[in-house]
Amino acid sequence: MASSPLLLGPMLRYVDATSASIWVETRAACRVSVAAGGRSWHARTFAVHGHHYALIEVDGLDAASELPYEVRIDETVVCPEPGSEFPAPVISTRTPGRPLRMAYGSCRTSVPHDRSGNRTHGVDSLRAFALAVAEGRAERPDLLLFLGDQVYADSTSAEMQDFIRARRDIHEEPGRELKDYEEYAHLYQLAWSDEANRWLLSCLPSAMIFDDHDIRDDWNASLDWKKKMEATSWWRGRIVAGLAAYWVYQHLGNLSPAERADDQIWRRITAHDSEEELDLTDVLDEFADRCDTHPDTYRWSYSREFDDVRLVVVDSRVSRELAPSRRGLVNAKELAWLDDHLRGGFRHVLVATSLPFLLPMGLHNVEAWDEAIAQGAWGRPAAWIGERLRQAVDLEHWAAFQNSFQAVARIVAEVADGRRGLAPQTITFLSGDVHYSYLAEVERDDGGRIVQAVCSPVRNPLPRFLRWFAVVMSYGVATPIGAAAARSAKVPDPPFQWSTVKGPWFDNNLALLEDTADGLVMSWHTGVVEHGDELHPRLEQVARIVVPATRGGRRIAAEA
Repeated sequence: MASSPLLLGPMLRYVDATSASIWVETRAACRVSVAAGGRSWHARTFAVHGHHYALIEVDGLDAASELPYEVRIDETVVCPEPGSEFPAPVISTRTPGRPLRMAYGSCRTSVPHDRSGNRTHGVDSLRAFALAVAEGRAERPDLLLFLGDQVYADSTSAEMQDFIRARRDIHEEPGRELKDYEEYAHLYQLAWSDEANRWLLSCLPSAMIFDDHDIRDDWNASLDWKKKMEATSWWRGRIVAGLAAYWVYQHLGNLSPAERADDQIWRRITAHDSEEELDLTDVLDEFADRCDTHPDTYRWSYSREFDDVRLVVVDSRVSRELAPSRRGLVNAKELAWLDDHLRGGFRHVLVATSLPFLLPMGLHNVEAWDEAIAQGAWGRPAAWIGERLRQAVDLEHWAAFQNSFQAVARIVAEVADGRRGLAPQTITFLSGDVHYSYLAEVERDDGGRIVQAVCSPVRNPLPRFLRWFAVVMSYGVATPIGAAAARSAKVPDPPFQWSTVKGPWFDNNLALLEDTADGLVMSWHTGVVEHGDELHPRLEQVARIVVPATRGGRRIAAEA
């Protein structure tokens, strides 16, 4: 599609029973139309740093409908592309009462799908899933949920580095990392222009939340980390570009029509009545700068309901409180919002957070201990060591922010005990980040189950020599040593205990969650190359686990 006026997309984003949101990036200012079912909807593009975007609100649809659609730019049909091997894109509206089926995962690098790319980064499990769906070998889920590191701004591919070299000296800071919005725009094009994944994203609704590599490794790990970044000559430009690009490429499509109507930037877009394209460059740059310096001025978290299933997606990066006296993975305002949304009365409550809430117990204790000594539990010299250790080995998950962990754990326990409305059958944390997958369960005798289900990476496996370190830190000698260290630093005990049911496994994976009469069925799937056909990997199941609908009593049983 090199000559097409459509640069990226169409991407099907928020969809409910009667409406859909379709996002595109175009090569020039234009009028974009979506046609389906004998009707059409249109929008003019808006500009950011010389790039052109539109989000078309398709409304007035029938529930439980499936409509093929086409995209036109200034009356020229640009999608579906003539001669495409993939089916025409469709809008499938929500069917009330139909059990939720959702795919999710995190950590996906953008490298070619050839032998070299597969050797260094493994087979793209998202592409394997896309091919399976296109060929009718896998059922389409209701939602694709991406839990962070959709792009890697700090660990760039050879293709991205070629683009950087063409515009600046790659040996000057920030070197091979992204510098500005133009480079972010190119990185998103590399991430989402693969023909199979592009087709999948045109047909399946998607929701997203960032993690650190969308901006930089260990983003907001601590106040010390942030001060070091702010002392550089390039960080301000980087964080502004990263958050502005995230709003355009990821966050805007997360919002429902009602939520967009409340968004000040979107209101500028809809209020613009001139044929001349609206340029939001300065507005978005100011907005992104404000979000970084005053995190409580904007909310990136959001919540959705699928009949009797509630999905709560949590920002655990921008909204952090880094002041040592009140450190938190979420600040007070964000915690209050989360407190309000974690309620009973649903059959299942899904809490999507890029960072695992329930780490393997050994690693949980090590991170809690490290936070305590970094905060001065063993004196100033040990505090310096604790801070260096935190940044060196990424000890910055929920466990390393005990104020937030303890608060959310208490809230979740209250929900599971039925003290916030009728107890759900399950409260399931969906996470990524750690580059291995597992399922853990809280040890409970009664009430709703509390489960942690991690799927990571979609495409970016840990090098083999690092896998032993992950296992040792999570499940080996770190378990008793971490517990002893945490007690010595007077870390409070968690309100409950948990253990791993299945895992870890290190394959590139995409996970599926299915709401069934028997409970939640969780499965993990990877791509396998057969007969040297690198471009057409087969989708293979790695693990399947049933989280029973019954409360308490029987523990979860893992299936191969």
